[in-house]
Amino acid sequence: MKSKKIAVVGTPGGWSTERLADAVAERTGFRAIVDMASVVCDLERGEVRFGELDLCELDGVIIKKISPLYAPDILDRLELLRFAQSRGVKVFSEPERVIRVLDRLACTVSLRIAGVEMPPTTITADLKGAREAVARYGAAVCKPLFSTKARGMEIITDGPDADERLAAFQAAGNPVIYLQEKIPDLGSDLGVVFLGGEYVATYARVGAGTSWNTTIHDGGRYQAFEPGPEIIELARRSQAPFGLDFTCVDVVLTPKGPQVFEVSAFGGFRGLLDAHRIDAAELYSNYVLERV
Repeated sequence: MKSKKIAVVGTPGGWSTERLADAVAERTGFRAIVDMASVVCDLERGEVRFGELDLCELDGVIIKKISPLYAPDILDRLELLRFAQSRGVKVFSEPERVIRVLDRLACTVSLRIAGVEMPPTTITADLKGAREAVARYGAAVCKPLFSTKARGMEIITDGPDADERLAAFQAAGNPVIYLQEKIPDLGSDLGVVFLGGEYVATYARVGAGTSWNTTIHDGGRYQAFEPGPEIIELARRSQAPFGLDFTCVDVVLTPKGPQVFEVSAFGGFRGLLDAHRIDAAELYSNYVLERV
């Protein structure tokens, strides 16, 4: 395996990106982190270049992070990797599969088509329709279609300022409004991790009590969690339609039973390590090397 050249697409200096690049280098002797903001794709020459490195000449590419912040242009970055894939490079996970989970709406529609249990959700560009959904839910979490770690999300309750807040949310760059019924007293949620479709482990994100969400960005912490078969099977059904190589399914425990928020293409590294001392970088790099 020392002759294999596998690059990691991610954020230079980012904890999980650097950890994965180190794990790959330990096994291959080759280390490269690709920042997609600096990639040049020349379709005529058949090149996807990052500096002097042509991704089309590599044995493989692992996508750890496509951009520090999520926006519609991340789909364009994935198209460049899809071109590299067409030139014979193995990409983990395949770009077309990643595209389907990065857009929150596309991910949600796929999950609901598959019959996955989720909190009640409404999607509309019509402010009247959005207002009716807030009234029906009592309190709704408005989510940007592209975001991570709850960035840009707002809670709007059924009150006198709901119309104004919905209009402001839409005007702030959310022409299509995604509303999900707020789970009451959300103190924790779960990350259920799969590698190649096989269950790895589950961790809990426990909120700090200072925010409505449980993200580490807002003070949450990771804890080990041993789920029952119902939760594992729900998460398995959730990730199956996407066919991702490494993925984490966000599950919440509600009075109606476990439900799914979303499927992530990149999360899970820190949670596995902090909660279970499982090194996802080692697992993932071994998995990739068996397939290139």
